[in-house]
Amino acid sequence: MLTMDQKHRLSGWFTSLQDQIFKELEAIEKENGTPTFSIRKSWKRGENLAIDEGGGTMGLIKGEVFEKGGANVSMVYGAFSEAFKKEIPGAVANPHFWANGLSLVIHPKNPYVPIVHMNTRCIETTKFWFGGGADLTPIFPFEEDTAYFHECMKEACDPIDESYYDRFKKECDEYFYLPHRKEPRGVGGIFYDYLNTDDFEKDFAFTQAVGRAFIKAYPEIVRRRFKMPYGEEEISKQLVKRARYVEFNLIYDRGTRFGFMTGGNTEAILMSMPPYASWAT
Repeated sequence: MLTMDQKHRLSGWFTSLQDQIFKELEAIEKENGTPTFSIRKSWKRGENLAIDEGGGTMGLIKGEVFEKGGANVSMVYGAFSEAFKKEIPGAVANPHFWANGLSLVIHPKNPYVPIVHMNTRCIETTKFWFGGGADLTPIFPFEEDTAYFHECMKEACDPIDESYYDRFKKECDEYFYLPHRKEPRGVGGIFYDYLNTDDFEKDFAFTQAVGRAFIKAYPEIVRRRFKMPYGEEEISKQLVKRARYVEFNLIYDRGTRFGFMTGGNTEAILMSMPPYASWAT
C-alpha cells in the first residue's frame, strides 16, 4: 500500500502541476493582450460533517483566449457507499479509500483552438492504482496539430514502456466515444486506468510524464490557432461540438461519476461543462 511519504510526493506533484499549467495559460492570455480572470478556490469534502475527509483547490481561468478553463486538484478520503463500493476494485473488502489527482478541461473562445482534457490521479482502496491521460477535441481538426499532440503523448510513454502508447491510444479511442452518436469525442490521445506495475516509481514517473507532455503539447497548439479569424458559422459548429462534450461527461465519464459518488464539490466536478452549448440542428 502507499506510504505517507508517497502520498506527500503525489500531493506535491499535483499541486506543482496545477501551478505550471496556470503559468502557461496566463502567459498565452498576456500574449493576446487581454485581461485574464483566474482564481484558486479551496473546498472541503464533507464540510457539513464533523470530520475531515480532505478537499481540493479549484483553479479557474477566464479570458479572451480561454473562455472557460479549469485545472482542479483534489485529495479526498473516507468510505464509499454500499452501492458504489461494488464498482471500485478492492472496495468490497473495505470501503475506505484515498484519492489524489488533477483534472483539467479547457474550452477556448476561438473555434479553431481545440477543447482539451487532461487528468492524472492515484486511488487507494485495499489496492492502489494510477489513471488518467490527455485527449484533444478540435472543432476544426488540423492534421499537424493532431500529429503533434500524439507525438508528445508518445514521447511520454516510450521511455517508460514502448508498448504504452499503442495500448493507451487504443484505450482512449474506445473510452472517449459516444455510442448513441456513433462518433468519437475528438481525435484522441492516451487514456489509462487501474495501472499498477508493482513499481511505484515507474508508475509515478509515467504520471508525471503525462502532465509534462500536456504542458509541451497544448500551449504550442493554442499559439498556432488563437488569432485565426472566425465568424458565426464557426461559432455554431463550436457550440454543437461543446454539446457533444456535455453528453459524454454527464453520461459516460468515470471521473464525473466518481466525484459525485464520493461527495465531491459540485462546482469543481462540473468545471468540465462549457459556458455555452447548442443542440440546434
